[in-house]
Amino acid sequence: MSLSLIEELPKIAAEGKKEVERILERLSSPNKLTLQTNEFVLPSKDRSGLFRGFVPNFKASAVKDFGDPQLKIPGLPAKGQQRLSHELRTEWVNRLVYGDNLLVMQALLTGDPATGLPSMRGKIDLIYIDPPFDSKADYRNKVILPGSTIEQRPAIIEQFAYSDTWKDGTVSYIKMIYPRLVLMRELLSDCGTIYIHTDWHVGHYIKILLDDIFGKENFLTEIVWQFSNKPLFSFIRHFPHDMNTILMYSKSKGSHLFEHQMVPVVRERKQNKVIWDPINKKRISARDENGNIIYEMSTEKICGSVWDIPMVNPNGRERVDYDTQKPEALLERIINASSNKNSIVADFFAGSGTMGAVAEGLGRRWIMSDIGKPAIMMTRKRLIDQQARPFFYQCIGDYQKEAFTQSRLFSRIGDLSQVVLSLYGAIPFPDENNPNRNLGYLKGSKTLVMVDSPSKLTGYATLKRAQELRESFLGGWNRVIVLGWNFVFDIGRHIQALNDERLEVLVIPPDLLDRLKTKAGYQKLLKSGQIRFSSLQYLSIKEPKVNRLTDDKEELFVELDNYVMLSPDALPIDDEGKETLQELMANDPLALLEYWSIDPDYDGETFRSQWQDYRENTENDSDPYHVITNAKLIVPKASGKRAICVKAVDVFGLESIIVKELP
Repeated sequence: MSLSLIEELPKIAAEGKKEVERILERLSSPNKLTLQTNEFVLPSKDRSGLFRGFVPNFKASAVKDFGDPQLKIPGLPAKGQQRLSHELRTEWVNRLVYGDNLLVMQALLTGDPATGLPSMRGKIDLIYIDPPFDSKADYRNKVILPGSTIEQRPAIIEQFAYSDTWKDGTVSYIKMIYPRLVLMRELLSDCGTIYIHTDWHVGHYIKILLDDIFGKENFLTEIVWQFSNKPLFSFIRHFPHDMNTILMYSKSKGSHLFEHQMVPVVRERKQNKVIWDPINKKRISARDENGNIIYEMSTEKICGSVWDIPMVNPNGRERVDYDTQKPEALLERIINASSNKNSIVADFFAGSGTMGAVAEGLGRRWIMSDIGKPAIMMTRKRLIDQQARPFFYQCIGDYQKEAFTQSRLFSRIGDLSQVVLSLYGAIPFPDENNPNRNLGYLKGSKTLVMVDSPSKLTGYATLKRAQELRESFLGGWNRVIVLGWNFVFDIGRHIQALNDERLEVLVIPPDLLDRLKTKAGYQKLLKSGQIRFSSLQYLSIKEPKVNRLTDDKEELFVELDNYVMLSPDALPIDDEGKETLQELMANDPLALLEYWSIDPDYDGETFRSQWQDYRENTENDSDPYHVITNAKLIVPKASGKRAICVKAVDVFGLESIIVKELP
């Protein structure tokens, strides 16, 4: 007989505490996690096809609040520092992070020397999270393309968050959330507060977890968010659900930041008898036309724990077409109540990015993360659209390494490499010739196959090593194929620079480790032959043009040429969607781009996104399903060679980058 959920809770708590202990021990080990910076975004979206240089959207008060204009950004190259000194007003840079928040929080606790981020342990004043509600929903992302809509099944990183979460029902959900809540407590400052947004599915169980983690004495209140504008239906046989709950806990009761919020009340009330309330009413020396004394109520009263805030209007200004989007008014009240100007606030289930969007306007510093690529793409566009302060877009650089570490099927990377070789159809070499166990060959051809480690980012060094092995290993080979898990963000640039027709680079399916959790799963994949290793997607642009305008300014013309996407077989979509995608790839490949950006003076280290366009930006054209394909930028004259870097992100969240040098 299976245990009840109440009986399971002590076991879940004990396992969660042990997991957190292991995580915290790792923080001081050589294998600690760090964040990889994909993009330094200086919001300046295209409005008319002409960009005249980055102008930061700082209000005078914000500049004062955020520090000395001469302060530099830690971790950026000296060349970049010189250009950034006039653009930024603070040492702190806000962060949008893609990845599993369990890993993101580990990286934040460790710190990020590459970008000057200290350990965030005890540094965050406010955490708000709006996690999934254990609703057993089949989370899919609808990718709307010209003439069609494709339902994209979640890739491995989304599957980890959602499908595994519901595998054993509420037990799985609680196992997922417990260690994450413990890490959030580690990140909170001594005056910090956490707000956990939930509903009737799991709210009562989460309350028990929070009492255990934060202490029952640190429970502050249960907020009821009532949706006054939600339609209610009579066909259900219970009172309709028209509210969520938000549980509020402090790190240390009594020392937490808090400021009462005021809400409007009815302005006037007529009475013959005086009812005196010094907090909410004041007497007015006047009478109405019948001679009755008028007592005017205060225009405001202290906000209680029941909040009547409308849900986001489907046609409203703030709507970004995200199913679980929360209204800005809700986050504004929370941020104002439990943080100060310059406080760091965080949301580790960012969704549509409402926390960061509101924090921007209120002068707070922020960190957001999400495990879903659609959420990250939505949030980045939303921040650019509102001309947010510059921010880092980052990710967990060694996600596959973490997935391998958690795997119980493979004790060594070499074991996994042997499996990958077999699934690709290659024959592994004997161990005496192949000590790393990552080399094989295709029968009947002189083709060498090399599997890179999930603990590495496949880059230039790996490709050079593959070329060397092709020439020297066991007498030499005609071709070499590299199978990689993770890639440096500019891998396309390295492939183009090598220009080697006898070198091929293929992507190991990102969900393979998830599908190899059991030996039975491996045997099933081996028999089915359904694993597809696809080529890297890549972007091409036409040769940029430059016109000299003045002694110190130039005009650049950048135009997209083509986009070659991964094979549809490698994408998590159904057969009908694959056919639609194949047709679009052949006839309108640039329609697959969701977002593209330009660094007109790339320093080879940090991609500084100084111009952006994305689908749904209709301020420069009337087409919501295509990006514009060309840009004209007026920039300072280059002192030497100019390197123009263009980054594109497709509708599935896959990134490509290309660099062109001008004399």
